[in-house]
Amino acid sequence: MNQKTKNPGDGPLAGVRVLDLSAVISGPFAGQMLAELGADVVKIEPPDGDSQRRIGPARGEGMGHIYMNSNRGKRALGLDLKKPAGRAVLLRLARTADVLLYNMRARAMERLGLSHAVLAETNPRLIFVGLFGFGQDGPYADKPAYDDLIQSAAGVAHIMSRKLSSAPQYVPLALADRNASFNAALAICAALYERERSGLGQRIDIPMFENTVSMVMADHLGGLSFEPALGEGGYARLLAAGRKPYRTQDGYIAAMPFTDRHWRRLYEVIGRADDFERDTRLHTMQSRNQHVDAIYAEFEQLLAGRPSAHWLRVFEEADVPNMPVHDLHSLLEDEHLRAVNFFPKESHPSEGVLRRTRHPNHWSRTPPQPTRPAPRVGEHSDEVLREAGFDAAEIAALVQDGIVAQARMPEAQW
Repeated sequence: MNQKTKNPGDGPLAGVRVLDLSAVISGPFAGQMLAELGADVVKIEPPDGDSQRRIGPARGEGMGHIYMNSNRGKRALGLDLKKPAGRAVLLRLARTADVLLYNMRARAMERLGLSHAVLAETNPRLIFVGLFGFGQDGPYADKPAYDDLIQSAAGVAHIMSRKLSSAPQYVPLALADRNASFNAALAICAALYERERSGLGQRIDIPMFENTVSMVMADHLGGLSFEPALGEGGYARLLAAGRKPYRTQDGYIAAMPFTDRHWRRLYEVIGRADDFERDTRLHTMQSRNQHVDAIYAEFEQLLAGRPSAHWLRVFEEADVPNMPVHDLHSLLEDEHLRAVNFFPKESHPSEGVLRRTRHPNHWSRTPPQPTRPAPRVGEHSDEVLREAGFDAAEIAALVQDGIVAQARMPEAQW
């Protein structure tokens, strides 16, 4: 169950130092991805910790499940940036950092005296990355943002209402937050590569709103792509009410006859090849999209007459893509995920046995993976400050004055 600690120097981002000032999900999840890629990510949070720590379930105080699944692989420094001495510590750390990641509003960073101009003067090679609700050159720049608000503003709640013929609804995922996380990690990696040529850092803004709109409209701009418009926006197949798991005689199944060949083979296998030939709606992707609601309704009616096991055999014989409909418990028992050890169990020094998700991608030489468990507030304050040149007396004074928080954890293999 326990694993030997992986050397951070083994990862593709080995040698990269990231100061992660972010909180909640969007920034921390981006920082976790960088840590799994081998970067030394230092989570800098107030002495009372990231607010996300307190969202349970949890075994120990400040170690909630959302926090622990967005902060693996990091070291933790508890630091009060609202006090001048805390700001001075941050500026000293920034001298040798490669990336500074934050998701508070830009004006809040300016009030702390930590604007891009200040940090760039401290370290011209620093890549200064802010995750915001909205782009900083528009009228929404200073608006607060949460995932729900962004899903609403970006059209997600609307397309859910069109899909479900209901009032607007949110997707039950932190969709906008995590989409921004992926975009931030991608931008950081690209900026590090560019810096190898230019020798200079830069400021990068990652707006949740614009990134989510980009994702939504890549599918649903539709006829609005053209001037004049060629019909209404929206991708008919994705919005079809019948695009869902289908009820069988004894449960549900996911099936996706998509290509012309899929539909032809399916009708052949179920002994209805003549019906396929007569029904010209089924012959091309264009005609199926034109009649998608009716076709999906008929498909659902067909599946309702036989058990799931029957249809799984039929779809395999017809080479029609299909998958089970998992719930959160059965997902843990999926045969493929078990084979690839996607949910490894590991021992956390303070929280006991935990199940986590494995990094989903495969690398032939430098596989990403966490190098340490999610830290407690200030767990690594001493070592991070010592590395930055602070002596024992300076660290003790910072702790005494409430500028720096510390935590002790038992040693354990990760």
